[in-house]
Amino acid sequence: MLAGSTLLAPRRRDLDFQLYEVLDLAGILKLPYFAENDRSTADAIVDAAYELAADYFEPSAAELDAYEFRLQDGALTTPPRLRSALGALVEAGFFGVSFSSEDGGLQLPMLLTTAIGLAFAGSNNSAYAYAQLTTAAAHLLAIFGDGEQRRLWMRPLIEGRYFGTMALSEPQAGSSLGDITMAAEPAADGTYRLRGSKMWISAAEHDLAENIVHLVLAKIPGAPAGVKGISLFIVPKFLVDAGGTIARRNDAWVTGLNHKLGQRGVVNTVLTLGERGECVGYLVGAPHDGMRQMFQMMNESRVNIGANAVALSLAAYEYALRYAKDRPQGRSLSDKNPLGPAVPIVEHPDVRHMLLRQKAIAEGGLALVLYCAALVDEATAAHEKTQREEAELLLDVLTPVAKTWPSERGVESTSLAIQVLGGYGYSPEYPLERHFRDQRLNPIHEGTTGIQALDLLGRKLRLKDGAGLRLLSRRIEAEIAAAREVSGLEEEATHLQAALETLLRVSATLLAAQAELGAERALSGATLFLDAFGSIVVAWRWLAQARRAAGNPSDFAAGKLAACRYFFRHLLADAEVALERLEKLDDYVWDVRPEFL
Repeated sequence: MLAGSTLLAPRRRDLDFQLYEVLDLAGILKLPYFAENDRSTADAIVDAAYELAADYFEPSAAELDAYEFRLQDGALTTPPRLRSALGALVEAGFFGVSFSSEDGGLQLPMLLTTAIGLAFAGSNNSAYAYAQLTTAAAHLLAIFGDGEQRRLWMRPLIEGRYFGTMALSEPQAGSSLGDITMAAEPAADGTYRLRGSKMWISAAEHDLAENIVHLVLAKIPGAPAGVKGISLFIVPKFLVDAGGTIARRNDAWVTGLNHKLGQRGVVNTVLTLGERGECVGYLVGAPHDGMRQMFQMMNESRVNIGANAVALSLAAYEYALRYAKDRPQGRSLSDKNPLGPAVPIVEHPDVRHMLLRQKAIAEGGLALVLYCAALVDEATAAHEKTQREEAELLLDVLTPVAKTWPSERGVESTSLAIQVLGGYGYSPEYPLERHFRDQRLNPIHEGTTGIQALDLLGRKLRLKDGAGLRLLSRRIEAEIAAAREVSGLEEEATHLQAALETLLRVSATLLAAQAELGAERALSGATLFLDAFGSIVVAWRWLAQARRAAGNPSDFAAGKLAACRYFFRHLLADAEVALERLEKLDDYVWDVRPEFL
């Protein structure tokens, strides 16, 4: 069998297909902002990422998952192989790949850096989370930090000397950030003294870096109520002098550990600030602007969560596929001889159905998150201002979809991978049970599925009087028109056109209902709407893949066409049924009183 083998996902052939045949990375690399790199450089970087993932990340994943973190005197140690994996990532310069050359980075397109990250996330999801948190913190400071903050905190993050966190939630305030009570008192020297407790803070204590930079949401005395009164602060583990040399320990301590179902290798903590009244924080930007600033980091993290979910789905699919091809069990249904030869389980119809569904979900999710990454590049570097603005608008609409659809469907897909292996699937002999536990956290991280659904239906579709949805519709229709010209895709083009028309009609109905029926009733089906919306968006990305694969006689292309057809006949069809149900405005869920439950 293949319990001890290394299977990296996505497959390199599929990644190259997405990057160069579907999304035109070569064209992005020709934009002036990215022009210092070309395809040969990009390919070499992807090669290096796959090699590092195979050598350091995948071999340490099981050990990290089983490692029990212990807190002693406010400090904890991490397993040596985690330090080796992240040290190799830092040494190879991967922390800085997405940053400008001015900031010490390689100035690579986000499309490429997202693709690189998939290999690390799929091979060792927990280890890569430390790097993702750090680069997200550095991106925030690159945008909102002043010159001193960028020099003292951002540059060491990019170099991997410091690691970063984001500290939002509190014991009494998870997603409802307007209810936080963390206080920040102004000090005479222009800094602030923070006091309070943060909960569920990933990577807030470890021995992986010289320093840890917490980005903390807090309220200054006299701030407006709710989210309008939130400010953002840099709170380092160690304070530094003007030259950047570590001076002394700050009054920011991890006082407890949270034990999780999955992603166990990312230490998760209770972070207590200011127990001695000496927690120094540095205000980022203007007072009361913290939520806008933190959303920069949160939105990046949301797309990262979707990408992580895709990476886990692809990895689980690879293990299930290889196992199904290698595992002989049972006879062909048409073989009546009880002593006949056993066949690989991939020959059984139910197993093949499960594998095809996994492929449709995982590779569809891959197409979605890479498309969103390409939008970031378009918003950053497109020649025309209109192009940049449209990319930003479309990314706003798609961010809750890119975070949630791969996460929720990834749980289903990874569960199917376990089912293919049967009893071996839930045994630690294979990594699938770990993948499933890791995967289950993704629908919760960075805003639960329900919150993303409310964001999409209650806010994002209203932006600029619905301009984002209209823009998305035009792009989907352009792909439909192109697909109609391709022999063999006429049925899929017609099907997606009908589904899009249903989506637009139902969206209008649900948006109008928010004013007519009230938010609670009109949004009671928001989660179902988000899933259906996501399936239509992913169907669009599947049609784009199918159009490029059509006419190619290879097994790879045939697999793309088969998965596209499966997606349309099953997941897209289910989305249409869900939308038709939502259109009836049947709010029976809202009528179920708490005492009935």
